[in-house]
Amino acid sequence: MLKSLFQRFSQATAITLGLSMAFAVQAQSTDVTYLLPAPPNSPAFAPWIIAQQKGYYAAQNLNLTFIAAKGGVDVAKQIGAGNAMLGGAIGDTPIVVRANGIPVRSVAVLGAGGVTMIATNAAENINSITDLKGKTMTVMSYSDTTYYALLASLRKAGLSKTDVNIQAAGPSGVWQLFSVDKAQAMAGVPDWVVNAEEAGTKIKLIPQTQIFDSMAQAILASDDAIKNHPEIVRGVVQATLQGMRDIIADPKAAAATFAKAVPTYAGKEASLEKIFKLYVEHVYANQAVLGRIDPARLETVRQFYVSEGIVTQEPKLDDLYTNQFIDPQTAVQ
Repeated sequence: MLKSLFQRFSQATAITLGLSMAFAVQAQSTDVTYLLPAPPNSPAFAPWIIAQQKGYYAAQNLNLTFIAAKGGVDVAKQIGAGNAMLGGAIGDTPIVVRANGIPVRSVAVLGAGGVTMIATNAAENINSITDLKGKTMTVMSYSDTTYYALLASLRKAGLSKTDVNIQAAGPSGVWQLFSVDKAQAMAGVPDWVVNAEEAGTKIKLIPQTQIFDSMAQAILASDDAIKNHPEIVRGVVQATLQGMRDIIADPKAAAATFAKAVPTYAGKEASLEKIFKLYVEHVYANQAVLGRIDPARLETVRQFYVSEGIVTQEPKLDDLYTNQFIDPQTAVQ
């Protein structure tokens, strides 16, 4: 009798210990290095920063550390070299790097619109892409995705790059030169549009329908991570999309969250809200399923990169993306 009780007690103790160990393993977070193309304090990276601030990665048992690389192509190269499993870049980036044998692809794209906007000085009365002929424009660099989107937009309107005086001015100069009337227009991201506007420039945006359909920001992953660590990739994708969803639902509240996470923006919530509204209207808009990559759109971009000689070898479309980590039920509310 005593022996039987002891055996039952031992078994119960073993079961309890085993369950405790299982819960401990389940609760243990996985450390993940996530590369960004620029320092993480930029409003452009708000979906990621908000997801971290609100514990969405932690809810996936992930502990993300953001590290800045030297642009989107560098992010892809570092991922391809095995220095990180995941990172951020423009959705066009796999087209460039796959052609060079770097094994990365997009696993989510944050919006159905392109991230490139063309802002003009309202006093110049520029109403269309064709009105840019003979004007001076600024871009960040001649190797940036926004520059390629500008070239494609010009070609779409029947112009070439020689029809416009395009100046590479860096991430600050792109909007500063524009705001002091040294350029009549600029091609850039929503952040820079608001910067120029707050510097005193009255801005008029070229309609997005006239701008080439390049891609929004994307989450990139290595082929190895997709195959061998799909739970990590899925966790990062779903948590980041939740951060994006928060911005869409309430830009003002999202601005407060971002300013709390990045103290240098404390007191600048109104500016952040303007930036986030531009992303919601022009970049995040009209994506029926958050994060889903549109193969037809990606194919159009791929054909442009090949036709312009930006890539010397044509990568296969199926090697550029996967939608396996996108929940088809995750529709925009």
